[in-house]
Amino acid sequence: MSGPATAPGALRIAAVEAFALSYPLPEAAQVTLGVGRTIKRDAVVVRVRTEDGIEGFGEAHHGRAHIAVASIVNDNLAAMLKGADACDTMGLWRRMARAQMLTQGSGAAAALAMSGIDCALWDIRAKAAGWPLCRLLGGAPRPVAAYAGGVALGWETPDRLVEEARGLVARGYRALKLRIGDRIDRDIARAGAVREAVGTDVTLMADANSLYAPGDAARAADALADLGFAWLEEPFMPLERRRMADLAARARLPLAAGENLFARQEFAALIADGATDVIQPDLSKVGGVTEATRIAALALAAGLPVHPHASMTGLNAAASLHFLCAIENGGFLEADASRINPLRDELVRGAPVLSREGTMTPGEAPGLGVEVDMDFVRAHPPIPGSAYRT
Repeated sequence: MSGPATAPGALRIAAVEAFALSYPLPEAAQVTLGVGRTIKRDAVVVRVRTEDGIEGFGEAHHGRAHIAVASIVNDNLAAMLKGADACDTMGLWRRMARAQMLTQGSGAAAALAMSGIDCALWDIRAKAAGWPLCRLLGGAPRPVAAYAGGVALGWETPDRLVEEARGLVARGYRALKLRIGDRIDRDIARAGAVREAVGTDVTLMADANSLYAPGDAARAADALADLGFAWLEEPFMPLERRRMADLAARARLPLAAGENLFARQEFAALIADGATDVIQPDLSKVGGVTEATRIAALALAAGLPVHPHASMTGLNAAASLHFLCAIENGGFLEADASRINPLRDELVRGAPVLSREGTMTPGEAPGLGVEVDMDFVRAHPPIPGSAYRT
């Protein structure tokens, strides 16, 4: 394995740091979903600094173990990157994978940690070039349609869900994703109520959070198809490939998956099965911008769109937006539509805003185009335990 880069002009890495943080949610802002009831917001912010003083930031998904994910960065990966060229994103990705991921299995936790570092390195590269990240990746700033997702539109009563959905449409969203995976009759009632309330001009999707048995998934797929939904997301556990293939063979609407896969090889198998029509990598889970672009190329070769899953913070949202502006088969941006999320609203400054047409557009500022408020990070130390109560 080669040592750190020594080429003249290299942007040598001086430090790599990860910060786990938490924000407890008031009861009024808590939402019940298939993954549990949200009681706090967790995140892992990664900062890479070069000897020239350029700072890059990225988000590593918390993985319900935000303190542990931050420790992987700080106690293992940081040391092997110090002194290396921050612009060697491919080489450093390979170095991290060989040391941490490839020798320990596919390694979900390793992939999460690598994701935050990789995004920060791309932020540095784009800042050094003086370009927004999407231009460095071969694209350009453009409006990207956003759907209201994240921790929102959960297992509420139909009337409360309709009120929330109408409010989101009034804010400009032209697409909404409902959380299902509850009792099937309740799921169908919620979906029907929202469709009636928002009309046919609003795109609707549904996410089952891997909670359905095959019979319920088939029934839900039929009902959602009749209601004109765009897709049914993760009806089964991520690696239950046979069940996905069986449902896809009879379902009348597209199936979506990918947010809980952690390597391009897993996406290659997903695509090869022919059971998924919508590919959903999360840039804070799969290995960052580097691995996400490889996954997008696999999907493009199969003629499939990429609608990235979003994580918790404004960092992931910014990275995902630039990514979508740079790939040929990019679809919706998943925008966190939570009632309260300071990790979206206060952690970063300069985040893109939703237009009245339901789109978001990255600016021309170099890198991700957002600034991290380190005072906010320091003011919100990590709270142990999962962000969800089950």
